[in-house]
Amino acid sequence: MDGDTLYSIGELARRTGLTVKTIRYYSDRGIVAPTDRSPAGYRLYNIDAVARLDLVRTLRDLGVDLPTIRRVVERELSLREVAAAHAEALAVQIRVLHLRQAVLTAVTERGLTAEETDLMHKLAQLSEDERRRLIGDFLDDAFGGLDADSAFAGVRRSMTPEIPDSAEAEQIRAWVEWAELALDPDFRASMRQMVEGLAAEQAHGNAVGLCRDLGAVIRDRVGPARAAGIDPASHQADPIVEALATHYAHILGRPDDAELRRLLLAWLESVGDPRRDRYVQLLAVINGWPAPESLSAAFNWSIQAVRVRMER
Repeated sequence: MDGDTLYSIGELARRTGLTVKTIRYYSDRGIVAPTDRSPAGYRLYNIDAVARLDLVRTLRDLGVDLPTIRRVVERELSLREVAAAHAEALAVQIRVLHLRQAVLTAVTERGLTAEETDLMHKLAQLSEDERRRLIGDFLDDAFGGLDADSAFAGVRRSMTPEIPDSAEAEQIRAWVEWAELALDPDFRASMRQMVEGLAAEQAHGNAVGLCRDLGAVIRDRVGPARAAGIDPASHQADPIVEALATHYAHILGRPDDAELRRLLLAWLESVGDPRRDRYVQLLAVINGWPAPESLSAAFNWSIQAVRVRMER
């Protein structure tokens, strides 16, 4: 019977697929002790050694160190405890590897300088508390004093990145680029200008909702016009500009005149900042949301269309 059979190291090596040298090393370390010795003094092992060596090989493949393995096989530690500890350690290692991959990929794709690479590396390694402070500081700059209004509080929440603990490399790359934008004083000023514009318009009604509707007009009217190759300076663009002006006049509760067109142009330039479009795209990646439709080109078309008519 196998339970009574004793195996030499060579026979044990053939049964387990391990080398004689490896088994002898494990035996010397007390991990797989011999059951007996032959009359010539050679080590002999029973069938339990086969199972023990299979476990040792599995744990080694999973990265468990030999001292810990010895405690497991001697039942000083439960396999469950060891598995939990190593799973946690692997999660940390995976996160570090994701961070490194994100930085190196960005350096490759964006051709970053040494200084930019250093900044990106630091941003990628921020702790959760440091990330939240950066996010809060940026959003306070944009919404400070205004987010008591429930509408603006909702907008603020919708603009908040929430990077998961188990973030993928793509999410980490997006977070780092988001953080670079958030640290840009010029972009912060642009966001504040946009929010203050919304606040001024809010006095005339639900500006947040109405501006969202104006964005829908741009998407539904300007998008097809661009696709059809309509020049923003042509007469074919007149009805679209009229629709934009009429909608914006409704938001402000004032007539469509030269001043209204000036305000409309300022709003388009503020909201149509391509960096804001990029912000929304990055936010979707970080938060795992569906990719948003880019309206940057449609806003550029609208800006040209309104501006050329003001200059006539």
